[in-house]
Amino acid sequence: MTEVQDQYEAYPYPERDPKDEKKRLITGSPSHPVEMDHFLWGGKRDWSQPLRVLVAGGGTGDGLIQIAAVMAAAGKPYQITYLDLSRAARAIAEQRAAVRGLTGITFVTDSLLNAAQYGPFDYIDCCGVLHHLPEPQQGFDALSAALAPEGGIGLMVYAPYGRSGVYPLQDAFGALLAGMTPQDRLAAARKVFKRLPKGHPFAVNPHLVDHKASDAGFYDLLLHSQDRPFTVTDLAGALEAAGLDLVNFAQPALYDLARLLPEGVTAPDGLDRIGRMAVAEELRGTIKVHVAYAVKAGRGAQVQARPADMTLVPHLIGVPPGPLAQQIAKTGTAPIRSGDEKFPEPLAKSCAPLIAMIDGRRSLAQIAAGAHLDHFAFAAQWRAIDRVLGDWGLLRYTRISA
Repeated sequence: MTEVQDQYEAYPYPERDPKDEKKRLITGSPSHPVEMDHFLWGGKRDWSQPLRVLVAGGGTGDGLIQIAAVMAAAGKPYQITYLDLSRAARAIAEQRAAVRGLTGITFVTDSLLNAAQYGPFDYIDCCGVLHHLPEPQQGFDALSAALAPEGGIGLMVYAPYGRSGVYPLQDAFGALLAGMTPQDRLAAARKVFKRLPKGHPFAVNPHLVDHKASDAGFYDLLLHSQDRPFTVTDLAGALEAAGLDLVNFAQPALYDLARLLPEGVTAPDGLDRIGRMAVAEELRGTIKVHVAYAVKAGRGAQVQARPADMTLVPHLIGVPPGPLAQQIAKTGTAPIRSGDEKFPEPLAKSCAPLIAMIDGRRSLAQIAAGAHLDHFAFAAQWRAIDRVLGDWGLLRYTRISA
């Protein structure tokens, strides 16, 4: 057994109690079916067709449970294959599914490098795994090989700049605590950690919190033996080498260079899409993880939902339309959050009635008709809504509720 396997047998990650499934559902990006449709199928997937899913490196089951629970609640057919090398993590994921009474899941103890033999899949979830492989490119290649031609991948990999201070500590603990059991490493590392100078890059990084949540969180953040972060450029290159296109990030606004430049400063004309996002990542400096969607090469520019299509059905994610519309009507500002950061964005008060009509069933055409707006007046207001709420991950398009 490798050191990484030892870690996840001792400290399955993330730490979860199956009994908690009776009182809450953990949701997020990637892999919410509404978000998947938005980025991968233009908001128009035929949900009467079974969704074939691979959860690659499923851990204790957050992505697995989210997909299965949302699909079951919507009454849509699905088949999920869960892969992970940790038997301890798999046991927790199985218990969580059992508490919820979720079916249609096949649990397999195996490496995601063997994913292709279980496929092909319409959707692959791979969250927090690729950066822990000895050769990450082999993981990207394996996922690509398991993906159906019209399918897509939702992934999360670590990013370097928002994790400032992590990697010197990983290196130091790796040298200092080599050869110990996971339990002894954790105990010793916690003692050393308490003596960090106040000016250490980790100590002054306010965005790192996993080490405070649990033993598993501390170990995964600071004691991991294999952890390679990806810049935007690194990620785009790995996807391209695997025959995949980067469709977009779950919160495109974070990577929007124009949002970071003052008036009078513009990016050079020769800077391409990836180059612009890479500069934005460097200027922002706080991105800890990249959450992205990818498809087979050649499809990336075609698949994401386009709000100019009036047949699309908008959904709000994680925020009820009524209170959001009321706040915008009152302040002319959308309350945007990403992680522990706030990004309030101006949004015209006249947009509030349109937002209040978002119910996951009305199409854009129906919302326009309900507001008694002609095509041009509606399009102008909706573009502003989509730029703010869509780019920050609060607005998505799908017909899953139909």
